[in-house]
Amino acid sequence: MGATDIPGNGNDGITPLMKVTSALFYGCASFLITVINKTVLTSYQFPSFLVLSLGQLAASIIVLFLGKHFRIVKFPDCSRDIPRRIFPLPLIYLGNMMFGLGGTQALSLPMFAALRRFSILMTMILELRILGIRPTTTVQVSVYSMVGGALLAASDDLSFNLHGYLFVMITNTLTAANGVYMKKKLDTADMGKYGLMYYNSLFMFLPALIGTWLCGDLEKAWQFKDWNDSLFLVQFLLSCVMGFILSYSTILCTQYNSALTTTIVGCLKNISVTYIGMFIGGDYVFSWLNSIGINISVAGSLLYAYVTFRKKAPAAGSGSQSSDRKSLLPPPGRIDNV
Repeated sequence: MGATDIPGNGNDGITPLMKVTSALFYGCASFLITVINKTVLTSYQFPSFLVLSLGQLAASIIVLFLGKHFRIVKFPDCSRDIPRRIFPLPLIYLGNMMFGLGGTQALSLPMFAALRRFSILMTMILELRILGIRPTTTVQVSVYSMVGGALLAASDDLSFNLHGYLFVMITNTLTAANGVYMKKKLDTADMGKYGLMYYNSLFMFLPALIGTWLCGDLEKAWQFKDWNDSLFLVQFLLSCVMGFILSYSTILCTQYNSALTTTIVGCLKNISVTYIGMFIGGDYVFSWLNSIGINISVAGSLLYAYVTFRKKAPAAGSGSQSSDRKSLLPPPGRIDNV
């Protein structure tokens, strides 16, 4: 495999099992980090999502540095041309992490999950413009259903928070850009998933540290009253480690599937987060309009999951397939097979 640690070029050697497993891995990691981050930032009222971002960056750097030192993982040594080869991924990576945590802190889980679905449409548009990938009609219908349902649910928000809305919409844009550019860099930069993860975190740690200090958040975090609470410390450290695991699972899912698939799996995770937030978060107010919108979005998510992961039938007997069956199978080289 060499320094890239990626099994083959393009889709060579990537099996359906690898696609499904990588998507499930990403979904579980994304679900856990959302719940843990919400607990740390809201339940414990930790004052700075910027400091939590620093913890996640530091965990990625330390784990990958030790992995490379002990020859567990492989990626290229640092050189002068690496920033140019991976740009603009480090900037997108940092912004996505920080604004995502800011939105998690400012909004309830149901509204956060609903607004995050706008990233799906953005990803589809960017894949068309940058990678030249045109989705099938069925894929477009599923995406428009999710976005339309999210709009309907968000239209009845009784706890509007302007900062939270801005943070989430910025995160949506950066999520779409990160997925598409990640796919492009994995295919062309000869960097590998570990290299991209390590250098994204390494190059952005110092700017993030300086920005956090200028905002005064280091002082706020230092004065936080619950540092002696062992349960809080466990969750804070787990949040930092889960940031690394989420980064790894995102890259893996994008490499084995596509940027849009990674975003859709994240949306499926948000379905679980939405319903859990309704009963556990304590800040969700039920309305029929909101509930109908959420369920429309759920239906669109399930449709795309079916489109993406349904196996093709053998060539023999393909003439007996219905047109509906054919329309639900994206052709090679498109959305599910970049």
